[in-house]
Amino acid sequence: MPRTTRPTIAVTAGLAALMLAGCSGGGGSDGSGSGFAGAPPGRAAAEATPTPTLTPTGPYVALGDSYTAGMKIAPQVGEPSGCFRSGVNYPALVAKALDLAPAQFRDVSCSGARTGDLRAPQKTDGGPNPAQLDALTPATRLVTVGIGGNDAGFMQVVTECAKDNLVDAVKGLVGDDRADAPCRKHYSSGGNDQLQARVDATGEQVSQVLQEIKRRSPQARVYVVGYPALLPADPTRCAPVLGQAVAPSDLGFLVEKEQQLNGMLKKRAEAAGAVFVDTAGPSAGHDMCAGEDARWVEPPFPTRGLAPVHPNARGQEALAAAVLKAVRG
Repeated sequence: MPRTTRPTIAVTAGLAALMLAGCSGGGGSDGSGSGFAGAPPGRAAAEATPTPTLTPTGPYVALGDSYTAGMKIAPQVGEPSGCFRSGVNYPALVAKALDLAPAQFRDVSCSGARTGDLRAPQKTDGGPNPAQLDALTPATRLVTVGIGGNDAGFMQVVTECAKDNLVDAVKGLVGDDRADAPCRKHYSSGGNDQLQARVDATGEQVSQVLQEIKRRSPQARVYVVGYPALLPADPTRCAPVLGQAVAPSDLGFLVEKEQQLNGMLKKRAEAAGAVFVDTAGPSAGHDMCAGEDARWVEPPFPTRGLAPVHPNARGQEALAAAVLKAVRG
């Protein structure tokens, strides 16, 4: 029996358990804050920029899930507490950079939110978060929205990949042949790409949200904020962080699916006349497998007090920079 077998199983089991227990968004939806990472590295921070106009000065409304809310990043502010909304998340930093007065800025993002939680109240452990779209008015001039990862169930996918790789590692203990990519096999059983079907269905929901934003705030400039890169393009770079807990082929599979979701968000934003803000390109090299001083997204075993597989404070600053670049055009 190779010496690395038991540590690999232990790390994989821990990763699966952590993803099941540590990414709760406060009782609503599937408990994740989103995220597929998205576009290949190197793209500009914002795409599909419309004809240049004056930078909007507010009122500004921020909608979204935990990648917008800044889950567990101090200071945690606002109500309900179950939304885990940070006072230094990217909406707050954007509002500060635009010199908006408090009355000109509303952040109603909430960890665990799905597209349906923008249209109806969302249950959280700290009480209900009102329908996020209700914060919009005809006077609203700037809207950012980061949504879709929970609809596509990406945190469930990450957890499933950890579990599939754990089962595969156990098989290796009893002498069975191990699969090259057990998670990819799981989601392509029957010859169907189950995750692509989820992304497509999420796209329809995102389009409906964007239509409703336009109806409620017809004069607003709308920015759809994509998800930052969670994993590097080269999965072997994750060995120091994840060891052999997840097969490199499955890490590549997750990168592929992240790109599909961000690609869908870009397409839906453009079709609705909104601007897609690419955050995957700028975050290349700052994924969860980067060193502690370089990463913008925490790994499955995060720095104490932070949320696993979510942006840290540096990540929120980077997201804010990408949004401001797009807003200022």
